[in-house]
Amino acid sequence: MRVTANDAGIGEQYLREFQDNEKTIPTVLTTSQKLSTGVDARNIRNIVLMRPINSMIEFKQIIGRGTRLFDGKYFFTIYDFVDAYHHFSDPEWDGEPVEPEIKEKKEKPPKEPDPQKITQDPSILQKAKLRIKLADGKEREIQHMIATSFWSPDGKPISVEEFLKSLYGALPAFFKNEDELRKTWSNPITRRAFLEKIAEAGFGKDELAALQRLIEAEKSDLFDVLEYVSYAVKPITREERVAQAQNRIFFGLEIKQKEFLEFVLSKYIETGVEELDQEKLPDLLMLKYNAISDAADVLGGTDKIRRTFIAFQKFLYEKRAA
Repeated sequence: MRVTANDAGIGEQYLREFQDNEKTIPTVLTTSQKLSTGVDARNIRNIVLMRPINSMIEFKQIIGRGTRLFDGKYFFTIYDFVDAYHHFSDPEWDGEPVEPEIKEKKEKPPKEPDPQKITQDPSILQKAKLRIKLADGKEREIQHMIATSFWSPDGKPISVEEFLKSLYGALPAFFKNEDELRKTWSNPITRRAFLEKIAEAGFGKDELAALQRLIEAEKSDLFDVLEYVSYAVKPITREERVAQAQNRIFFGLEIKQKEFLEFVLSKYIETGVEELDQEKLPDLLMLKYNAISDAADVLGGTDKIRRTFIAFQKFLYEKRAA
């Protein structure tokens, strides 16, 4: 299947189905640059390069699509038709290549884990956390036992601490305070523009998702990740966010509108903030009503649906009472 920016909704649909490891079709996607960054498809087994790649950073980002872990996946294969392999040569990063050492495997009897030590030893629990003090004098906790990698704008590997400090230093260029971040995030149009801008600065969705795992906020919104980094505000789960805001969201709505937003919020809790993008609205309507025309009949027309879909998000991200 072809997936490019010009394919709009159908291209996004093909991409989601490709990322869904429960589905077998499509199994082959062709694109120019859309899969270079920001796509997490863990079961990619083959990468075929058929256009020139002049940037080492872009090359590493493309190859990174294949490095995701998945059950039963132990390697991936690169088919290079354009001699892009020379971008692998980065002595400053890798050093000179060495011949692999072959060692005989010696079987050792398995040791039974001690449940008491695993669950109760405080030293083990403490080692799993890393505290990083940022310029505001406050510490951020991250789960440094998780394997991940970050890159500087010039394509060099950097530590988690370096990435976190870099993100903290860069974010004030995009919003002046917490209220401005909240206002930007509350509207799907401004939120998308914001995400595109920080991605251009080297903080794309992949990097934010990795950071989300490191601060153990997988069930939280990406907004919580940015708020935690910028202002040390403890993340809440998406389910908690909905529970706190639902009375304000549903106030004054008709029953049918309320039912639709309940469905949207259930998908948001299940998957994340991407379910609140404008581009997701047609898919949500199809899932709920089977046809856009039927949804329009039930909810009062497409313009009203769109206004409702955008308006409720303001309440979802309103500052919660202390």
